[in-house]
Amino acid sequence: MASQDPNSASGSGKQDEAGKVPPKDPKKKDDKKDEDLSDEDLALKQQLELYVERVQDSDPGLQRVALESMRQEIRTSTSSMTSVPKPLKYLRPHYGTLKAYYETMSDSDLKKYLADILSVLALTMSAEGERESLKFRLLGSDGDIGSWGHEYVRNLAGEIAQEYAKRQSDETPFDDLMELVQQIVAFHMRHNAEPEAVDLLMEVEDLDLLVEHVDKTNFKRTCLYLTSSARYLPGPDDMLVLDIAFMIYLKFEEYPNALQIALFLDNKEYVKQVFTSCDDLLRKKQFCYILARHGSNFELNDEMVVEDEEREALQEIINNAKLSEGYLTLARDIEVMEAKTPEDIYKAHLLDGRASAGASVDSARQNLAATFVNAFVNAGFGQDKLMTVPSDASSGGASGNWLFKNKEHGKTSAAASLGTILLWDVDSGLAQIDKYFHSNDNHVIAGALLGVGIVNCSIKNDCDPALALLGEYIDKEDPSIRIGAIMGLGIAYAGAENEQIRSKLTPILNDAKAPLDVITFAAISLGLIYVGSCNEEVAQAIIFALMDRSDAELGESLARLIPLSLGLLYLGKQESVEATAEVSKTFHEKIRKHCDMTLLSCAYAGTGNVLKVQNLLGHCSQHLEKGETHQGPAVLGIAMIAMAEELGLEMAIRSLEHLLQYGEQNIRRAVPLALGLLCISNPKVTVMDTLSRLSHDTDSEVAMAAVISLGVIGAGTNNARIAAMLRNLSSYYYKDASLLFCVRIAQGLVHLGKGLLTLNPYHSDRFLLSPAALGGIITMLHACLDMKAIILGKYHYVLYFLILAMQPRMLLTVDENLKPLSVPVRVGQAVDVVGQAGRPKTITGFQTHSTPVLLAAGDRAELATEKYIPLSPILEGFVILKENPEYRED
Repeated sequence: MASQDPNSASGSGKQDEAGKVPPKDPKKKDDKKDEDLSDEDLALKQQLELYVERVQDSDPGLQRVALESMRQEIRTSTSSMTSVPKPLKYLRPHYGTLKAYYETMSDSDLKKYLADILSVLALTMSAEGERESLKFRLLGSDGDIGSWGHEYVRNLAGEIAQEYAKRQSDETPFDDLMELVQQIVAFHMRHNAEPEAVDLLMEVEDLDLLVEHVDKTNFKRTCLYLTSSARYLPGPDDMLVLDIAFMIYLKFEEYPNALQIALFLDNKEYVKQVFTSCDDLLRKKQFCYILARHGSNFELNDEMVVEDEEREALQEIINNAKLSEGYLTLARDIEVMEAKTPEDIYKAHLLDGRASAGASVDSARQNLAATFVNAFVNAGFGQDKLMTVPSDASSGGASGNWLFKNKEHGKTSAAASLGTILLWDVDSGLAQIDKYFHSNDNHVIAGALLGVGIVNCSIKNDCDPALALLGEYIDKEDPSIRIGAIMGLGIAYAGAENEQIRSKLTPILNDAKAPLDVITFAAISLGLIYVGSCNEEVAQAIIFALMDRSDAELGESLARLIPLSLGLLYLGKQESVEATAEVSKTFHEKIRKHCDMTLLSCAYAGTGNVLKVQNLLGHCSQHLEKGETHQGPAVLGIAMIAMAEELGLEMAIRSLEHLLQYGEQNIRRAVPLALGLLCISNPKVTVMDTLSRLSHDTDSEVAMAAVISLGVIGAGTNNARIAAMLRNLSSYYYKDASLLFCVRIAQGLVHLGKGLLTLNPYHSDRFLLSPAALGGIITMLHACLDMKAIILGKYHYVLYFLILAMQPRMLLTVDENLKPLSVPVRVGQAVDVVGQAGRPKTITGFQTHSTPVLLAAGDRAELATEKYIPLSPILEGFVILKENPEYRED
């Protein structure tokens, strides 16, 4: 032993020389610090300094012991990371020394051993961007990295991401990194840090690794993180991430979630795969309910469901045949079956004298407003007090009387309102509308045709009654009849991609003799039927129709809906629009920019793409001379793109506030509509106040847009505050017929379906966007960009496009035979639990009700009983419950 003493002394001598490298000041400070340390800490510090000396000893045995002890000290202390662990703190001054000594060592196990320790020290010591921790890790032994603690692994993951990016740009191989990544991912997945594992794999572009590492305990949280992060990733990464989530869900037989991702990706093959992978008929029925809510035109074949009877039963669910029945079940349960009249909605008796005096005047405009209010309020209930009164009282029946209280084109909307009242109930709907087909008045026939389309909205039927009835009227002489039939087909077959209808409607687009309005509605209907399909032939036909229009026609406001119909074909399809966008640059300069904005905003609708929002904001910031119309669609486009997720939505609301302050008049007219779209059926107080302020604007167009938007944000919520605002507006504008008409429409929307319906195109916890629903809403909003010409002119029936978005905002639980089943559920505000530790509560401030229940915007439901197991993870719409075999009554 004695002979080794000089060595250790010489070792310390070396250390002093090496120790001179840092400047002198820290030494003095260290002396001061020594006095403050407790005896324990002092002992630890001296101990560690001794180890540092020993490591540089020439005897490998001593070195090994010193390294072992050092390693032991570090490991036992890194458990909590609230402060820098003491051993790392005391070894800081010696980091340079050890590094220098490491360079001089010959290759051996000990050198690797020291590299391990240096790698951990680098955690606190290495300079920014040096990535020393990773460097020494790769030089060190291949031991388990997890034993050094979480913080170390986390730091390594960060350095790997940087190193990977660097090597990728230098094009050097990174196989050694990938081995380390494997270890880190396995460690994170074992320790409930799924988001960190996913982040690392995204950085090194190798998400496929994830599928091997997930297991039954963590796949749900992993997939939740994947699907939530997809919203914020640039393309094509977002699609890749969702692909991985889809594979994981399939692997663990979580089929409903897999189906939702398949629908989000709009991938028919994936939908097929879900059906073929699952062999439980009940679960397949639940898939069909999800497909029906999404409004997808999916045809089952014998591969997916072998038995014919079963296939028919499932196809019937997809065709939405039971929607009316379920909706009426909800209405009976909530006891709102009794029909309401427009007066019940206006509540004129609550206002002071002058307004109610004005209300009793029986003008055609007011009757038209009452027609819409009546239609919206009693939508889908099958009975009201204006149109469906039993006709025994007098020969013509009261319904005839109400119909003829409307003038010319007003009769069209009145007859169509019968379709709205009988919404989704095809059999009795067609029977009751039939009497109008024998009328001598072309406007009434047009309304009946539109009504037939409305009754069939989102209901598919094997015998295609709508096509059979409306097909023969498309080529009649009278333009109003043609428009009724064409618009009816567009509403009945939205999203159906029906070839027969295409072959009937495309000739109209290229018909030189057809009037502009017929051509516009034919284009819109084709856009809705082929919504989001990128169908080349339809696009060609619409483009030619646009090119054939004369200057005078392009100047009309209706002609501006033709570019919208082109946009609908590419709704949400991002890059696929580029070829068509190139063609649009060759259009007449009157419509060129308008078309550009519309195509861009439709193609990126619901994607949340920030770059496109910036692009549109750029167009809105220009101050142009009069006569430019493209800024309106650009403002609406901001809302269409940003409505995808909450963060973007809040930011868009703020940007729109700026546009209000600095924008030109044509922009200000569009801002209220954009706000309405962002908060559709979701009355946020801030937006409500902004709209309330704008509804008294000096510019009547802005005021009208704001009033309609108040109706849109409150649609189907019965929101008392909005209802009161609208009542006050009705007395404020009692002399202004146009504004009063808008106020009435808004009142009808707020009480949509007596508060049981929603217009929100998003469903399934705001994850899926129903394309036909969004198509209907934006068609209506684009029409509102020029209120005076369209809504207040003779095309007020454009409002009926909203029916495409009407859906019951309900949760209806059914048993295994699809009969309603009442169970207790908790309904509360949904909470975002992505990436949170443990099993956090997904709803807050809940109340317990028994189903069927209404869900407001941002609400989520969960079962309050263990007796049943829901077959869908998201409780919305129709949910099938099966009995829990392990349930025991207490």
